[in-house]
Amino acid sequence: MFRALICLLAIALTPFYAAAKLPNITAAQTTSKLNEIMKAHAVHHQLSSMLVKRVLLNYLDELDPTKTYFIESDISAWLEPSDALVKKILADYRQNQFDTFSEINQAMVKAILRRRKLDKEIDLKTLPSKVNPEEFKNMKWTISEEELLRRITRLKALQIETAAKLNEELKEKSLQRIAKRQTLTEEEFLNPDPVYQRHLTLTDVLKAFAAALDAHTAYFTPDEATQFMINVQQRLFGIGAQLRDDVNGFSVVKIVEGSPASRNKQLKIKDRIIAVNGEPVVGMDIVDVVEMIRGEENTPVSLTVIREDGEGEAKTEEKLDITIPRGEVVLKESRFESSHEAFGDGAIAYLRLYSFYQDPESSSTDDITKALEQLRKEHPIKGVILDLRYNSGGLLSQAVGIAGLFITKGTIASIKDETGAIQHLRDLDGKMAWDGPLIILTNRASASASEIVAQSLQDYGRALIVGDDHTYGKGTFQTFTLNTAKENLVNPQGEYKVTRGLYYTVSGKTPQMTGVLADIIVPGPLSEMEIGEKFAKYPLENDHIKPNFDDDLADVPYLQRAKVRMLYKFNLQPQVHMYDKYLAVLKTNSEDRIKTNKSYQKLLTEIQKKEPIDEDTLTELGAVDLQLTETYNIMKDLLYLQKS
Repeated sequence: MFRALICLLAIALTPFYAAAKLPNITAAQTTSKLNEIMKAHAVHHQLSSMLVKRVLLNYLDELDPTKTYFIESDISAWLEPSDALVKKILADYRQNQFDTFSEINQAMVKAILRRRKLDKEIDLKTLPSKVNPEEFKNMKWTISEEELLRRITRLKALQIETAAKLNEELKEKSLQRIAKRQTLTEEEFLNPDPVYQRHLTLTDVLKAFAAALDAHTAYFTPDEATQFMINVQQRLFGIGAQLRDDVNGFSVVKIVEGSPASRNKQLKIKDRIIAVNGEPVVGMDIVDVVEMIRGEENTPVSLTVIREDGEGEAKTEEKLDITIPRGEVVLKESRFESSHEAFGDGAIAYLRLYSFYQDPESSSTDDITKALEQLRKEHPIKGVILDLRYNSGGLLSQAVGIAGLFITKGTIASIKDETGAIQHLRDLDGKMAWDGPLIILTNRASASASEIVAQSLQDYGRALIVGDDHTYGKGTFQTFTLNTAKENLVNPQGEYKVTRGLYYTVSGKTPQMTGVLADIIVPGPLSEMEIGEKFAKYPLENDHIKPNFDDDLADVPYLQRAKVRMLYKFNLQPQVHMYDKYLAVLKTNSEDRIKTNKSYQKLLTEIQKKEPIDEDTLTELGAVDLQLTETYNIMKDLLYLQKS
């Protein structure tokens, strides 16, 4: 079934939902593919009434994500489907029929014609001013045609207000582009070709069904799959900025360290991009905007941005033109860094890991091992801080390898697949790269493989977890049908990724939904942000299996078990309690320092806004990384306490 089984623990790999060539697929093939996905899924192995209801909601969202076409009465039968309708959809599915979804598409056609009529009623001379883009987030369906007209009017006002910040020629081009994008989307549904309509319906059915299973299962059209592989295979040349579509432009939410944008220092977090190389981008698909920004190495890209300053009535806006030379974006997510801070007659080692990677030249385990060996040659190391903040995951085998550096040997993680079979993943070499004090620094963006390392070492008592109150909370693993080795092997019917099961650490716990809980809470910029698995759509529930500290080798074939036991079951890592007697004092000291630190108190006030914090703001607060500074203080306290 899977041509290339790639097991990754990460949160960043998602399909590209840009306009794409439709797959050449029949209704029978659609049913077959969906059955294949469900057979492999961790929980949902067949279509149920609950899933049908999810699929209908997903399908409606797929058709009208901005909620500017349908009104509630148009779609009430599908928003709250009757038992009879659910039974009909289930029966139709078994017969390879998707009539209900074709009916929804027909309702969309009527909604498009109504939208075109409403667009003509809008008086551009009397548009509202200062429309807040926040009102277009988490919208509900409108309940009347009048309310729909108000929403469309306010959206158009926001778009025109943004376009007005450009010169007249670019303003007109921006508005034309918005109108063109709307027309292209509408023409998909108005296309009279029945074959095209069938393929359009089945494509959206595949996306809606896959997404109904859980937050990480997804269907890729052939074009989306090809684009995914291009991004995996090729080096990336661009500026190194992560964008968010905010209706009135594309806001910068992250600048990759060491990237051209980071080195250039002109672009700031929260800047809103409204044009690229003089071409207006408001109203464009975010994937197209990213492609415009990317380009050949050492070629310049010009960004027109809006930068806001102040709050409320005092808020001001400034339009800036920024030119950044494109370059290779070596994502920090594929690297590590190491340093040290002097302490007494030695030093505290600092290791930061951005992902769990492996290629023919290097791996995260080898790189961290070598870095630690080098630091120990140069300094008497007293303690180690392993920084896993913003580490969104990577290869499962590397998570096992990294955790294994800090225990003798034993179970690191266990995975339970769709059949309920449990496989234990063990560190076997019996060697420890570091057996002394260890603090793992995490935040709410620490996910998947990083949660395995943090929770497993916490389980064994080998590490103190410091940082945000909890990590991301992704305890699932996915496999991909994409063959990243050869582009021409993309299935013309599309590809998919599917959640196969959950992973657990040696205690039998999974971080799914809950995340790894910090032993000592040290707030950082993400501490109040609503990010994590519990905020995702249809996440799988938390679970547990029995602990495996005393490894019974139950997953090893019976005839091999005795031999494996002789080679393995000695020098296993025991549970230790090296931090227990110091924990209360460490917490109290940390809380006292944070309370009396004026910069930290300003940071705590700032994070209550639940918005991304840029580096300039952090610098104004007195330090770029207060969370790390306090982690060093905790380590120093621990070392003093152990001496006394």
